[in-house]
Amino acid sequence: MKHILSALSLLCAFSTIFSAEPVDPGANSPDEAKSKSFSSKKAIEFLDNASLSWQKERKCFACHTNYAYLYARPMVEKNSDAEKQVRAFAEELVNTRWKEKGPRWDAEIIATAAALAFNDSQNTGKLSETTRIALDKMWTVQRDDGGWSWLKCAWPPMESDDHYGVTLAVLAVGFAPGDYAKTPQAVKGIEKAKQYFAKNSPEHLHHKAMLLWANTFFPGLITSEEKSKITQELLSRQLPDGGWSGASLGEWKRADKKEQDPKTSDGYGTGFTVYVLRKSGVPENHDAIKKGIDWIKSNQRESGRWFTRSLNRDNKHYLTNVGSAFALMALAECTKHE
Repeated sequence: MKHILSALSLLCAFSTIFSAEPVDPGANSPDEAKSKSFSSKKAIEFLDNASLSWQKERKCFACHTNYAYLYARPMVEKNSDAEKQVRAFAEELVNTRWKEKGPRWDAEIIATAAALAFNDSQNTGKLSETTRIALDKMWTVQRDDGGWSWLKCAWPPMESDDHYGVTLAVLAVGFAPGDYAKTPQAVKGIEKAKQYFAKNSPEHLHHKAMLLWANTFFPGLITSEEKSKITQELLSRQLPDGGWSGASLGEWKRADKKEQDPKTSDGYGTGFTVYVLRKSGVPENHDAIKKGIDWIKSNQRESGRWFTRSLNRDNKHYLTNVGSAFALMALAECTKHE
């Protein structure tokens, strides 16, 4: 990854050292006021506190909170005290809980392997033994059709369908430093995943965006024509204010029977889209990318987060947590934009 410049260049100076007692960042609210100016310090404080509070209170990992944290945190500062605590919690999951009780779901294996692999790539550039254990365990639960039995809690876009899980497993192998992707089990597993994709077309744009991201590690996963079409479709969903709405990336039904809002930009829609477009090769000086970064820097809330409305029901809005992680990841991929 690139070194962090421009908007993120001061992050290291704002390292937050945590005791055993993180500060609860408070509820994710659409009514929270916007910050008068972008603050990297507030952003990392929010992510640190949200992740540490989650693991302390819930005693688990979640796609929308501490897993996403392990992706974003080292991109803005390596090996912070808070990150070390979250990383240690993930390693304990693999080395202790899985050995004693087993994983709770197959999805936990993939999500943990992906987060640890990405974290390794950012911090040391070397595959840790714990990450290797998690990656190897993925293949023991891969189905004959190349897929995995994913967690379906009706919480899109991450916890709702098998297709997301397969792309995340492929990404986990792509993230892994060294030659893990060349190991026999990985080669066989990726080939089976490709067979799954061949028989299970992406149902919505978020699926396509995940494939676009995975294709950066495994060229040919999608064709050049498909890559161009997905890129253009993502760009076409940009809203007049420069952001993207997470709701515009799929056609998910809400449990609360309310209407989705594809016309309001949010942290996840914008952060995820900008990050994936950048990784797929869209230059940072592209007009859409510059507008997306401007939206991120001008729509941070006072707490440091970027609000994202839940795609399932209007209560906890946990997509805000992962949206805030991707917002920082997007900034890190746009190092020259001021």
